[in-house]
Amino acid sequence: MSWGSEAEMTTIVRPYGDTLDDGAVQLSFTLPVSFGPRGREAARLFVEKLGFRHAEVVHAAPLSEGFSFYIAYGRTEIAVDFDAIAVEEATGEKLHSMDSACEAIREKLGRKLVVVGACTGFDAHTVGIDAIMNMKGYNHHYGLERYPEVEAWNLGAQVLNEKLIDYALKVNADAILVSQIVTQKDVHVRNLTELIELLEARGLRERFVVCAGGTRISNKLAVELGYDAGFGQGTYAEHVATFLIEKLGEKSGVRS
Repeated sequence: MSWGSEAEMTTIVRPYGDTLDDGAVQLSFTLPVSFGPRGREAARLFVEKLGFRHAEVVHAAPLSEGFSFYIAYGRTEIAVDFDAIAVEEATGEKLHSMDSACEAIREKLGRKLVVVGACTGFDAHTVGIDAIMNMKGYNHHYGLERYPEVEAWNLGAQVLNEKLIDYALKVNADAILVSQIVTQKDVHVRNLTELIELLEARGLRERFVVCAGGTRISNKLAVELGYDAGFGQGTYAEHVATFLIEKLGEKSGVRS
């Protein structure tokens, strides 16, 4: 929905379910209460206390003793100005394809781009780093191992930050990619911070382009933690390759 004069038009948006602008929202959550009528009513009241109108619990199920799960609907008057939103992503709308990325690497580096990646700390979930690096990639997007001009080293899971740095030095890597999926109690923040601190302590921070990725990782968070970029949901190998090419081009004084 647009508001204001034509000269100062803004786009105000709110969620909808059946009818545009009806403010309908679906929520799902767990409560530490037993399954039953009182639990269902507790869930409905909780949604009302969040400020939603016409709160209705449409699904409830027991989880275990003293815990139950709920799905509820509600309506809200809250809206946001879509035109005022600014998001800083690691890459713009223009992305390299695999072929154009390899051409750019040959032109800007004159050699292969060397990338080392791992899922570090005690995180054993390799789905993120595999999606970016493995030859088969993910969701019809090939990983960096398939790029002819990329030398990709995927070290897998539960790799200590110190060993990741040592391996990056061993293969003379241009970039280090770190994947973090487990985020309970901000363990990913501590682990990501440790890697940057180790690089700085060894005087190696400027030696590598360092990127972080994962379902809860945003470019904003990664940069705040000292990384060059962050890649979250909806990003693929071409996003990472495009950023690395541009970043390394800047470092070498070669621009697009």
